Amino acid sequence: MKKWSATTSPLIVYFTLAYSISWIIWFPLYSPALGIKNLPVLPFHHGLGGLGPMLAALITTWIYDGRKGLQLLVRQMLKVRPILFVLIALLSPFMLAAMAAGINFLLSAQTIQLAGLFRTREFPEFSFLTFLLYNLVFFGFGEEVGWRGFALPRLQAGNNALWASIILTICWAVWHWPLFLYRPGFVQMGIAGTFGWIFSLLTGSVLLTWLYNSSRASILVCAIFHSTVDIAFLADFADQQIINYMGMLITIWGIGTILIFKPRHLSYVERTIR
Repeated sequence: MKKWSATTSPLIVYFTLAYSISWIIWFPLYSPALGIKNLPVLPFHHGLGGLGPMLAALITTWIYDGRKGLQLLVRQMLKVRPILFVLIALLSPFMLAAMAAGINFLLSAQTIQLAGLFRTREFPEFSFLTFLLYNLVFFGFGEEVGWRGFALPRLQAGNNALWASIILTICWAVWHWPLFLYRPGFVQMGIAGTFGWIFSLLTGSVLLTWLYNSSRASILVCAIFHSTVDIAFLADFADQQIINYMGMLITIWGIGTILIFKPRHLSYVERTIR
């Protein structure tokens, strides 16, 4: 618990900043639900709010670790080795999406249309590479520099990797609360859907912890995986049934990760701590 106490202050500062920055940026988007209307909304305004965790991580790192801490964080953002985990992060969500489409075909005989895997309903005008870049910047690096790059190694200093992932899932879920006031998928989610969404966050958190620890703290790997998972779930070909099968496959993968790699490190190498 001594290590946990030593990291408490930076974590409190970090989460406070991450919430504050994102929620303030998103305010014009969810303010109509609070009775405040006609505030100016910028292009890609939702994406801009996704930068909050990264900005909070950079500020808090500067406060507590100075220039050396920032240099370490930047190196982790650019770390491409081991390349195996970069490839896993880049390709595995699309492989799971194809598997989900295959399951759907076997069970319902619905035609597989994998071309839609590389198109998005949210930005139909975007090419696949444009949407990948958008997600990588605003939600890949925007979130993972903070959640995994800053918070996870400090949470792992006083907890095993699984408990750190669970704690981070709760904090991650709280960060999303404004989305329940303005994002259609969240507004319509309902109680049962919300619990399912939280469980999916936990599964994703476990897999991201596995990737982070196994790659020896590559934020790049986590950012790519976060981005490609988002793209796969938002793909034009994915109806609700396919999305459900994808969620099932990712859940199986997450549970398998815990069973194979064990809760202490969720990796064959020791968990990264700060």
